[in-house]
Amino acid sequence: MKQPTGSYPHVRVRDDGRAVVSQAGSVLLVETARKTGLDRAISAALAPWSKPRAVHDPGKVLLDLALAVALGGDCLADVALLRSEPAVFGPVASDPTVSRLIDTLAAASGKALTAIRAARAEVRGHVWELAAGRAPDADGQVTVDLDGVLVVAHSDKQGAAPTWKKTYGHHPLMGFVDHGPGGTGEAVAALLRPGNAGSNTAADHISAARLALAQLPKKYRRGRQTLIRCDSAGSTHEFVAWLAQRGRWLSYSVGMVITEAIHSHVLKIPASAWTPAVETNGEVREGAWVAELAGDVLHGWPEGMRLIVRKERPHPGAQLRITDADGMRITCFATNTPDRPIAELELRHRLRARAEDRIRAARSTGLRNLPLHDTAQNGIWLEIVQIALDLLAWMPMLALTGQARLWEPRRLRFRLFSAAGQLVTTGRRRILRLARHWPWAHEITDALERLTLLPNPG
Repeated sequence: MKQPTGSYPHVRVRDDGRAVVSQAGSVLLVETARKTGLDRAISAALAPWSKPRAVHDPGKVLLDLALAVALGGDCLADVALLRSEPAVFGPVASDPTVSRLIDTLAAASGKALTAIRAARAEVRGHVWELAAGRAPDADGQVTVDLDGVLVVAHSDKQGAAPTWKKTYGHHPLMGFVDHGPGGTGEAVAALLRPGNAGSNTAADHISAARLALAQLPKKYRRGRQTLIRCDSAGSTHEFVAWLAQRGRWLSYSVGMVITEAIHSHVLKIPASAWTPAVETNGEVREGAWVAELAGDVLHGWPEGMRLIVRKERPHPGAQLRITDADGMRITCFATNTPDRPIAELELRHRLRARAEDRIRAARSTGLRNLPLHDTAQNGIWLEIVQIALDLLAWMPMLALTGQARLWEPRRLRFRLFSAAGQLVTTGRRRILRLARHWPWAHEITDALERLTLLPNPG
C-alpha cells in the first residue's frame, strides 16, 4: 500500500499567470459605488482640489483608498491591491500621488471634510430611496447610536494622549445609524478627539450629534421620528437639553449615572411597581424588572423626561457595584418618549448594544489604528474609513438577502470579496468568470444581478 507523503497535495507555484483576478468579489463594491452615484458625488465634491493637467481625479483617488480599506487595508500603501487589478478598478494613482492628495486635503482648513460629508449625505438619501423597504427608515423611524472608540497609537502622533484604559492614543466619538435586526448599520459621524478626552463632555456629544444629523435626509434632522441613543457618557444636562430643545424635538434614550439621589429612590420603589422586562420576541426576560422614577429626582432636567430604572440578577461571577441594591445590578436611562410601556422602552434602549457590533466592524475596517501623524491627516483618514463602512453597509442592503445581509466585514471579505476569477475578453465585452466550485459564487452572482437591475445614477 502506498503511503501518503502529507495531508495536502503538493502544488508547484509560478508567477506567470494571465487574466487571473484576485479579490474578484470586490466588483460588488465597485458596482455599488457606481450604481449609487458615490463615485460621481465624491469626484464633484473634490473638483476644487483637482490640479491642472492632473492625470488622476482626486475623487477617484479617495474612493480607491476607501475601497482598499473596505477590502481590509489599514494604510495608504494598501491601495497597491487595487493598482494590481486595473481591469477591475481602472487606473490607480501611485503612492506619492496618494500621499500628496491627503496632505492637500488636510491643509484645506476643514473645507475638504465639509465637501466630502455633503457628498456622502446626498448619496445616502439616494441609497435609502433605492433600498425602499430595506432602508433603515422603512418604518418612518431612524435610530442613531453615539459611542466612543479607543484607538491605540503605537508611536507618537499629534493629538495622542493617555486614555482612561491606561493605553495611549485617540478617543474618537462615533455615530451609527442602526439598521435593526435585519441588517447592520452605517457610520454617520466620527469626531476625532485626543485619548484623554472626557466621556461626559457635552460639547463633543453635541458636535457628534450634529455631524450625524447632517448625514440624514432633511426630514430626519429634527423631529420625534429620529432617536438618539447613547450610554451614560451622554448623561449631561447640556446634551439632553440640546436634544429636547424647542424646534429640534429629537427623541432620545440616554443612559444615566446612578447618583445617590437615584439610588435612594430605587430603594423606595415598592415591589408592586416593578414590571418584568421583555426580550425581543416579546417573552418575559427571566430575572429582570423595570420601574419608572418620578418626583424631585427629575428636577433640573428637561420637561417630559422619563427616568426608567432596571434591576437584574447579575451573571454568575459578576461583581456588584456600590450603586447596586439587594443583590441586583441596577441600571438607569432617560427618555422623552411618552405613552409607551416602560418594558418596551427598556428593550429599545438595551438594543443600543448593537453599536458594539458596529464598532467591531469599524476596527476591522481601518480604525484599528490611525496610520498618519498629523491630526488633520487622520481626520481625512476617518472620512475614508466612513466611506468604506458606507459601502460595506450599502452593498448588503441593496444586493444581499437573508443571513448574508447580516455578515460583518470580515465575513464579507472571506466569503465574497476574496473569490478569485478569470477575466475573459470577447468582442468588446470583458467577462469575469468566477470559479464554479467557490461555495459562495451564487451569492456573488445573484448580488451583482440585483445591483444591475438598479437604475443608473443621473
